[in-house]
Amino acid sequence: MSKDHKADQTPANWSTLSLGAFVSLRRGHDLTWRDRKDGTIPVMGAGGQNGWHSVEIDKGPGVILGRSGASFGQAYFVAGPYWPHNTALYVTCFNDNDPKFVYYYLYHLDFSRHNSGGAQQSLNRNFIAPIKVIVPSVDEQRDIATALSDVDALLEELDRLIAKKRDIKQASMQQLLTGKTRLSGFEGEWETRTLSSISDIRSGGTPSTSDSRLWNGGISWCTPTDITSLNSKYLLKTERTISQQGLKSSSAELIPAGSTIMTSRATIGECAINRTPMATNQGFKNLIPTEVDSEFLYYIMTMQKDRLISLCTGSTFLEIGKKQLDGYELFIPSSMEEQAAISSIISDMDTEIQALEQRRSKTAELKQGMMQELLTGRTRLV
Repeated sequence: MSKDHKADQTPANWSTLSLGAFVSLRRGHDLTWRDRKDGTIPVMGAGGQNGWHSVEIDKGPGVILGRSGASFGQAYFVAGPYWPHNTALYVTCFNDNDPKFVYYYLYHLDFSRHNSGGAQQSLNRNFIAPIKVIVPSVDEQRDIATALSDVDALLEELDRLIAKKRDIKQASMQQLLTGKTRLSGFEGEWETRTLSSISDIRSGGTPSTSDSRLWNGGISWCTPTDITSLNSKYLLKTERTISQQGLKSSSAELIPAGSTIMTSRATIGECAINRTPMATNQGFKNLIPTEVDSEFLYYIMTMQKDRLISLCTGSTFLEIGKKQLDGYELFIPSSMEEQAAISSIISDMDTEIQALEQRRSKTAELKQGMMQELLTGRTRLV
């Protein structure tokens, strides 16, 4: 690839035309759930495929644009026959342009300034037809589409690999954390222990929000959002902090690093290991390991969600209390060495999955950069 022109110049051999001259768009067709027939034809709507039908309207390849709602302006590609739903616009004529290039080009366009609706965003084909586009010859279109398709293929392969690794991890946890499969070299008995006999169960609290002195004091203070937004088992920092005075003036407690912090209200059983001392709000029950390997405690508690929910009380929202957790029974190895060996294997799987997810994230960033360069002509394929 080479860069051979300034960003504000039209690339050599590229044409300037309207979107309406580039491709012909049409609103999709009504199809109620009652009228759908079992079949293999994908129904393509504002959010992509939303079901199947037995009849096609377009033989494909097709490009679909979300017409309204949250998927306003989102582009989708379908290789074969499909039914374009009335929640979308679809390309009826590519005007000799490469269909895959058209997909990437429309995907890259920002339609946010072309809302023809009110509170509910809407994309009108007549309203967007005058948009100016600058596109290359069809041969260059195909080269660009091929380059971007190759990156998409890599992303799809990474998605499949990540899903496979997650399935393997889940199956391994089902075997290793229940004693159905034992690791070589360990023969000791497993035993039933209560949660309170292997950990110190602590609750959380919230300082008064009307007193600014209690906040922004550098002590990490965890809320369920901090947990549910994690993409790893470790929690390093929280969105909000409290002060030492805030810690003392509330029921919040400083939980030592290496504990399992677990949501216990509304959202039940979401866990993380805090890497630094921190407090939590009252929507947590925090497990400080005493007679159990800290990582093993985390992994086995991640498998308890259904059991924990079955013990919950509350009419407004689900909640599990300390009394219920005190007597909560777990079947675990009597040897902490075996606990540590099990958690080490699962942790290695986590590390492998996280590395794949990071690779996927970097590949997705690479694709975005390529689209910005190739679809504007700032970088030309040689």
